[in-house]
Amino acid sequence: MLTQTDINLLESKGISQENVLEQIEYFKNGFPTLIITKPAISGEGIKVLSSAQIKAFGQLYDEQKSNKHIVKFVPASGAASRMFKALFEFIETKELNNDTSEIVKKITSLALYKDLEEVFIQKNSSLVKTKEEGLYETIIDSILSSNGLNYGNLPKGLLKFHLYDNTARTAFEEHLVEGVLYATGHGNEVNLHFTVSPEHKPGFLDLLNRIKTRYESKYTVSFNVDFSEQKSSTDTLAVDKFNEPFRGKDGAILFRPGGHGALLDNLNDINADIIFIKNIDNVVPDSLKKTTIEYKKALAGLLINIQNKINHYLEVIDNEPIAPIVDIVNFIEFNLGFKFSDDFLNSSTEKQISQIKAILNRPLRVCGMVKNEGEPGGGPFWVKHHDGTQSLQILESSQFDLSIPHHKNALETATHFNPVDLVCSTKDRFGKPFNLFKYRDSQTGFISLKSKDGKELKALELPGLWNGAMAFWNTAFVEVPIETFNPVKTINDLLRPQHLG
Repeated sequence: MLTQTDINLLESKGISQENVLEQIEYFKNGFPTLIITKPAISGEGIKVLSSAQIKAFGQLYDEQKSNKHIVKFVPASGAASRMFKALFEFIETKELNNDTSEIVKKITSLALYKDLEEVFIQKNSSLVKTKEEGLYETIIDSILSSNGLNYGNLPKGLLKFHLYDNTARTAFEEHLVEGVLYATGHGNEVNLHFTVSPEHKPGFLDLLNRIKTRYESKYTVSFNVDFSEQKSSTDTLAVDKFNEPFRGKDGAILFRPGGHGALLDNLNDINADIIFIKNIDNVVPDSLKKTTIEYKKALAGLLINIQNKINHYLEVIDNEPIAPIVDIVNFIEFNLGFKFSDDFLNSSTEKQISQIKAILNRPLRVCGMVKNEGEPGGGPFWVKHHDGTQSLQILESSQFDLSIPHHKNALETATHFNPVDLVCSTKDRFGKPFNLFKYRDSQTGFISLKSKDGKELKALELPGLWNGAMAFWNTAFVEVPIETFNPVKTINDLLRPQHLG
């Protein structure tokens, strides 16, 4: 199946033959079906904080953050080409669609407008006149192509998102400002980590070098910004319809990026006490940041509160002759998104203590959940494991088999979805980092159909970063307002009131 050339390629990418053979088995047999019992809802898996609790947890975080090493982790890989799907279709077909028409009509409202004006000036032309003459193709091409703004080839992080008087901010800059407002730690330092594609890294570095001093002066902070790339060792094999390795025109086997689940490798390299995780495109102008900041601090304060109790109970178990097992079980089931099996209380005290310690000694995540108002995204559900225990999981729709009544009912009755709003603790009570790969469910990946060189192929995605990659973390879900979720999936989303300030 694998030639010596194939094996040499694997070695160069840091991928083992065993890993490839395991992936082929997933292609052949699929992934095990999850036992999804029900959706997590308010009061049953999702905490709804009172205004007093929001304030108290926010204060707890503010009081302790100066003693914590805090990192804001932002997945920012990949080009933003999907943002401009409608515009690319217009360029290809010359048929005006509603999205393209709206962009041109409201072009002056977009943060890119002044840069676009400059493109036309350099071409000895007028953007206003071009618009009046109805030359939409010229305008759209100037937005997308390398002869203009090149937005069709840039990552979202480098796109102008919001207007501020005579200036405009990219999504990258908005994350710097957010970092100031809730992730400033010891010594007024703000630590941010962006995962980027190799071809886009120079653009991020150039932007950072141009703006860093200005923002540090404005907010009286020091930025520590670093970048990482998705590692080639996390690439996954592509296969043909016969589940044999897909080979390109040159005969070489094809590997593809393993999806955002591959970023677990990058997250595992982060050494911090508290890690905020948020997608690159979910930002708002300053005028609308208040609610986001308030809830980010509340989630972090809740994380600290839970972590302190975990450490307390672990200390009690290690030092007290009789552990308060019932109290600890109640704490776990109410706060850590875990339900013991029916026979747990009938097992020996020794087994109970052993299982309790194993559960408490895990990475911890507190995740914001938004009431579902039709936005796409994974959701919070209870999943039953083969040992009879249950845990809270963030699942994607592709993980559901609608021919299974429980799956269909759970999906139809779900009330919330995942906006990728996480606060994490990845160290044990002694300050030693967990090996995050020990808490991943490798059997929760995705298989999708793609094509290359006119031939169909099957692609494998690793367990998603906040899905299977965190399957065995301790988990708390918290309801957060819809105002904290403002993703930019298409360029037209930048015309929403949330992005116009």
